[in-house]
Amino acid sequence: MNCQMNPKIALIARVGAHKGFLEAGAERRGVQVYDTPYGPSRPVHFFRSDGFEFALLSRHGEAGYEISAPFINSRANLYALKDLGVEKVLGWVAPGSLQMEMAPGDLVVPHDVLDEGQGGPHTFYAGVGWGFIRHNPLFCPEMRGALLGSLPGVPFRVHDQGVYVATTGPRLETAAEVRKFRHFGGALVGQTLVPEVFLARELEICYAALAYAVNYAEGLVERPYQPGVLFEGLATPEEMSRVAAVERAFPEIILKVLPALAAAPRSCPCPRLMERYRLRGDIGDYWKTWVR
Repeated sequence: MNCQMNPKIALIARVGAHKGFLEAGAERRGVQVYDTPYGPSRPVHFFRSDGFEFALLSRHGEAGYEISAPFINSRANLYALKDLGVEKVLGWVAPGSLQMEMAPGDLVVPHDVLDEGQGGPHTFYAGVGWGFIRHNPLFCPEMRGALLGSLPGVPFRVHDQGVYVATTGPRLETAAEVRKFRHFGGALVGQTLVPEVFLARELEICYAALAYAVNYAEGLVERPYQPGVLFEGLATPEEMSRVAAVERAFPEIILKVLPALAAAPRSCPCPRLMERYRLRGDIGDYWKTWVR
């Protein structure tokens, strides 16, 4: 099912996220998998809600958790979105909390990343002399501002910043690693935000993230091992209930914030991150000639 929509903003989200928007009454106008130089993208769903258009893809799968974090083809996903004309991406991520004050079910708008992983690839520009760009501010300041301005009134506690520590799964982190991450100032720990945010920036796409904590990370609180349940007992039933409430509210939250994000100006550095290489003559104006 294809459509002629060309949305300027996209959501990269959790497993089967399109289902929640259908249940919320958003109109799906089409869905398509795109062939890219890096392989096929995840299915891209096109939605319209109250005249507002956006694209959506689920990193890990449509019906269930089909692909774990280190095997997500972020280059294919972002290439497909860029090819569609998408200028802004909101990443919805579900990390663990490294801080007791960030409880499961809380919303967090990360402001920086500590990359402790060994995954990748982290670049579109392997083997060439470009792609060396600043990463401060890492997340688009215009999108972050619009996001924070849209969240008051949601029925969840919101934290306006936090350092996301990126690791490589699919294993969870050890208690010793969690102690190290906390010592370095980490607030969240997860596996999906990297390399996605770095790759988006290489394509001059504005990118911001909205996270919800799903559990306290290993060793932060004492929890007995429980085989056969999610995270093997890292989250209590009460905490899992709070997380489930956030997930149920997910479409409503996103439909509330996306129009404001789409309307935010692109006066940020994001559309000009590769400008030095254009001025130097290494790359032209057409982005497809940059990537390999």
